[in-house]
Amino acid sequence: MRPRVSLEQWRALVAVVDSGGYAQAADALTKSQSSVTYAVKTLEAALDVRAFEIVGRKAALTPTGKLLYRRARVLLDEAGRLERAARSISAGWEAEIGISVEVLFPTWLLLQCLDRFGDESPHTHVEVYESVMGGTQENLLRGLADLAITPRVPTGFSGEPLMTLRIIPVAHPEHPLHRLGRELTLRDLRRHRHLVVRESGSERTTAPAFVGEQRWTVGNMPTSIGAVCRGYGFAWLPEPKIRDELAQGALKPLPLRDGAERFLTVYLVIADPDGMGPGLERLSGIIRSAASEANGGVSSR
Repeated sequence: MRPRVSLEQWRALVAVVDSGGYAQAADALTKSQSSVTYAVKTLEAALDVRAFEIVGRKAALTPTGKLLYRRARVLLDEAGRLERAARSISAGWEAEIGISVEVLFPTWLLLQCLDRFGDESPHTHVEVYESVMGGTQENLLRGLADLAITPRVPTGFSGEPLMTLRIIPVAHPEHPLHRLGRELTLRDLRRHRHLVVRESGSERTTAPAFVGEQRWTVGNMPTSIGAVCRGYGFAWLPEPKIRDELAQGALKPLPLRDGAERFLTVYLVIADPDGMGPGLERLSGIIRSAASEANGGVSSR
């Protein structure tokens, strides 16, 4: 059956909802407000439905409109994937690749991978999103990331184990916890400030295994590491992430009696394996190889 509604009409409907109104949707689509209104009205007429109703002074989705909106988002996402796949095939290496990387992943290792990829594909623009837990998943679901490195694989995606990170509690060598001169308990930790990194997603997806009563919650990993190095508190941090600080003596592992180390597996997730272009395929290969070497030459797969 030939569709009676075009992608542009579906895009107008979605834009009205996402932007919060016809005028805002027109700005987002760089179109006139009248053209956006006309697109939505002709969509409703073609399907003989009402997508919006006036509540107060604002247009709100009807139950039918909510269904249409959800399906339209899926349709537009799929159309976008199809176009990106076609562009990748016709143009060779992709012009742009988006990757979302969990902040637990070693920065030095990521930069090595990007530098190597840049030598092979200097004209491919790489957009890096550094995120925490739920933020990584949201970047995949929103279509911002073609590739993600994350400890949790979102529903609907498949991931392969990339590497295992050793997470250890650390503090400055002169921190009061080190001055106790004995094995520590969780009760000892609760008496001191705990540095925690906030999730970058809009909703919390997991709770930390331990959160001290005294704590600072910061927005990124470098701030947490910097604060711990200056003696402002302690934190659980990935050992590969702080290898320089450990080697230089700026940080020292805490002698915790129980739970002195944790292990976390991070996964490599390709958002759309069927539409993967040669650039994304090569970058993912570089990351796999580098992670295997960092793991001591043993792949996590």
